[in-house]
Amino acid sequence: MTDPVENPEDAAAAPGQSPWNTPSAPEPSAAPGGYGYPQQHIPYGQQPGFGPATGYQQPSYSPQPDWQALADANEARQRRRHRLRTGVIVLVACVLGVGAGVVALHYTKDTKDTATPSTPSASPSVSASAKADSPTVPGDDKVLADKSGQNNLALGPDAGVSQVTNGYAVRFRSNGNSYAQSTAQLIDVTKSFSISAWVYNEAPNVSRSAISQGDGVSSSFSLGRDASGADRKWVFKVQTAAGGADSTTLQAEAAKSVNTVNEWVLLTGTYDAGAKAITLYVNGEPAGAKKVPGIWAGKGPLQLGRARTHGTWGDYWAGVLGHVMVWDKALTKDQVAGLSKGQAGGDAKPIASWLIG
Repeated sequence: MTDPVENPEDAAAAPGQSPWNTPSAPEPSAAPGGYGYPQQHIPYGQQPGFGPATGYQQPSYSPQPDWQALADANEARQRRRHRLRTGVIVLVACVLGVGAGVVALHYTKDTKDTATPSTPSASPSVSASAKADSPTVPGDDKVLADKSGQNNLALGPDAGVSQVTNGYAVRFRSNGNSYAQSTAQLIDVTKSFSISAWVYNEAPNVSRSAISQGDGVSSSFSLGRDASGADRKWVFKVQTAAGGADSTTLQAEAAKSVNTVNEWVLLTGTYDAGAKAITLYVNGEPAGAKKVPGIWAGKGPLQLGRARTHGTWGDYWAGVLGHVMVWDKALTKDQVAGLSKGQAGGDAKPIASWLIG
């Protein structure tokens, strides 16, 4: 599970123009450590006399995320798949000559019922003067505000938030100063839970972590992209024993054919403590599952943009995250599908959420 050494050139891989007007912050001399807020406060914005942060080249292009458009596109894709499946049923029934009329009537009714579903907005439209919708706490643009509870996240010196179409997103620059973390442990991994985020990865190589938890020898879990072998694939991986060994790390993974670079993707990971199983969803669809003996309950806070392996930080995110949510239950397949349509897990209310409005 050990990844190759971070390559600054990987973080520079980008699609072609600026994702938003985001000036670079200066690189601090050292990364803050421990829980809580960073010791060094660097406002998000270009300071006179400073150039781009070292170790990371500002990408020349990343599309601005339009949460509503992403939700609409996912719903349209799921609707097409549904019609295709139903059409196959009709065809098979006609060939067999059994119940074709009944199936055809069902297909007509179902298509009519699902042709124009109601699609909640992925996030409300944001006004520059609407302070209640600000992604950060009042008076401190380096602390992400929890919209569902009291679990604010402190941004590292080289991470910053910007307003984008229909919401906000945070950019991470693939280095030790670019992360966000809670002040204490947020998720009880001995019980069921779910995590989700819209992610945009700009680096073709090296493993990347969007969401993890823990700051000891190993993270208890990590949701992101794995590049430890020859393939590059989305994964939800968990540590099942103390010691942080690679041999006790298990993961649910998407097919290697699923693109992991320069594309907005909705990643969701769930853990069902009763079934002892983890599941990875990509864009609201099941992508992989794995039986596990349990998840090792390591100490330490929730992390965005990095993970802990063999007692060191790594898997630094190179790109953008938005709509980050946490639940204290394993979401069902239908609830996860709803996330891709802009719904916040249906009747399952998140215990924490950031960058959602």
